[in-house]
Amino acid sequence: MRLRYGVTCLLALWGSHVMADTQTAITQGLAKLKFDVPVSAISETPVDGLYQVQLETGRVLYATADGKYFMQGTLIEVNDGQPRNLTSVAEASGIAQVLDRVDASDMVVFAPEEPKTHITVFTDVDCGYCRKLHSEVEQLNNLGIEVRYMAFPRGGMQSPAAQVMQSVWCADNRQQAMTSAKQGKTVEEKTCANPVAQEYELGKQLGVQGTPAIFLANGVMIPGYQPAQQLATIALANKE
Repeated sequence: MRLRYGVTCLLALWGSHVMADTQTAITQGLAKLKFDVPVSAISETPVDGLYQVQLETGRVLYATADGKYFMQGTLIEVNDGQPRNLTSVAEASGIAQVLDRVDASDMVVFAPEEPKTHITVFTDVDCGYCRKLHSEVEQLNNLGIEVRYMAFPRGGMQSPAAQVMQSVWCADNRQQAMTSAKQGKTVEEKTCANPVAQEYELGKQLGVQGTPAIFLANGVMIPGYQPAQQLATIALANKE
């Protein structure tokens, strides 16, 4: 028994040492590429010699153990003819953690009294489908869905929409200002320290290309508008 225990400990130590060397090699490889996105974790994949590099943005890269080869793409596992997108699962988990770290005070939140789950929506006040989605926020709330808005001015930070969104975030009543903006009404121009630029950059890092970009509580992204009842059904099925 002592011999078996000793061998087990040695194997564990050896495995830990190998993983540490792998992490160092991959980190050094990224540094040589001048890759400036922080890494949150490096772990094994089901493929021998291929490692998953989880970025702090929630996105995923893959690398060889020596840190000489990197790639972006989709890793699909097939078991009994049933494909499973391992990349999507890993990225969704990471993105959920990233969004959970955003303080509610940096969002415009429409919440029911007893929320069952939430969605995070990167939005633009001039986007037609964003306005359509906003017209159904009350219905979503009634179905138990909390709506958390983050800013994503599609034309960039120099666009008129970006200026309006900064006024929304600086308004005394953000919810009312957001509704006015989504209805095409004039929003009182205001300035303050606001997170619009940071949220725009975060959206780009998370892969947002258009609006509305809807993230479920588990980090899965729905690109584009969904009718309230359909969206609520999907959100409730993906609470975790």
